[in-house]
Amino acid sequence: MIRVGMFVDTYFPMVDGVIHVVHNYAKRMNDGEFEVVVFCPVADKKYRDEFSYEVKRCKSVKLFFLDYSLPLPKLDRQFKKALKGARLDLVHIHSPFGVAQMGIRYAKKHRIPAVATLHSQFKQDFYQATKSKLITKLMLNHVMKVFNSCDEYYTVNSRVAEIFYEYGCKHMPLIQRNCSDCTPVEDAEEAKRLVNETFSLSPDETVFLFVGRINALKNIYFLTEALSKLKDKNFKMIFVGDGNDMSALKNKIQKFGLTDNVILAGRITDRELLKAMYARAKLFLFPSMYDTNSLVQLEAATQHLPTVFLKDSATSATVTDNVSGFISEPTPEAYAQKIEQVLADRELYESVREGAFRDLYITWDETVAEMKRKYKIVIEQKKEALAKTKHKK
Repeated sequence: MIRVGMFVDTYFPMVDGVIHVVHNYAKRMNDGEFEVVVFCPVADKKYRDEFSYEVKRCKSVKLFFLDYSLPLPKLDRQFKKALKGARLDLVHIHSPFGVAQMGIRYAKKHRIPAVATLHSQFKQDFYQATKSKLITKLMLNHVMKVFNSCDEYYTVNSRVAEIFYEYGCKHMPLIQRNCSDCTPVEDAEEAKRLVNETFSLSPDETVFLFVGRINALKNIYFLTEALSKLKDKNFKMIFVGDGNDMSALKNKIQKFGLTDNVILAGRITDRELLKAMYARAKLFLFPSMYDTNSLVQLEAATQHLPTVFLKDSATSATVTDNVSGFISEPTPEAYAQKIEQVLADRELYESVREGAFRDLYITWDETVAEMKRKYKIVIEQKKEALAKTKHKK
């Protein structure tokens, strides 16, 4: 049996794309051939883990100016003891900070491979937090030092691979596509009825949907401005999610005169309701220039819901314009025009609905099988490299 340690610097009850990826790998890979342990911080003392795999948590402290807590693995004796006795064969980090760095040190000490999945555009994160190019550069150098200490790294599409190569990866990352645990709704009409009742929608209202953290990095203010430029105001825009920029978003909604058009649904943990919302919506609006390959666009595709992206965004790299998604020039005016053009061309819309489902919907079984194969390769490569080193001595 191969024991894999997955290291991530935030975990449930916080919810984001990285957490969903780690969770789905862990529960599906914990199958007898592989055994998975997730190492992560405590984010809520009242929360209790109920998973089919082991979870080892370290102490953390809440940072009120961010959506996340700061992990403190070095100060947690019990966590260090759990890691010491973990008997891992491979370390897989999903972030470059405190918990993940403990994983790297474990891998080096025990001479086992360490791999990384590169999820986030850290340069944007750091600059937004510091507004300093110098500090951003120093922090990015530190992050890349962590990633470059790994034996291999993966990311979600070719554009993101190029971004991390520009950041300073020693070689081009391998592609490991994201996927979704969503499945198509069994009864689309019943799903639409449920959403209409839940949010007091009339059956003929056009519904647009956004799902994600309510954070400026997601370009949510751009989205509200673009919506204000639509000529037909018979629509409802539903924002699903929560975050530190909720108050600012409310101000933008009021500023652009969209109070009657916008529903702030908050965080939705009921996966069946969320699936129904994807099925009810006409378009998934995701103008983020920050995301790499967001799981929500894949969830949308499982319900035949096409996404409107911005040109040159990393997260649009997996779609083809007017085939499996829609891509707009990066101005609010152009984004509004793109929405109007799509809604006016029924034949194109139906074609792209099918294209999104056909091209983007990948099952976790396929993805996990591919990752297991990659794990076995890197484990053998590590053994061969150690054998050569020993032979030279």
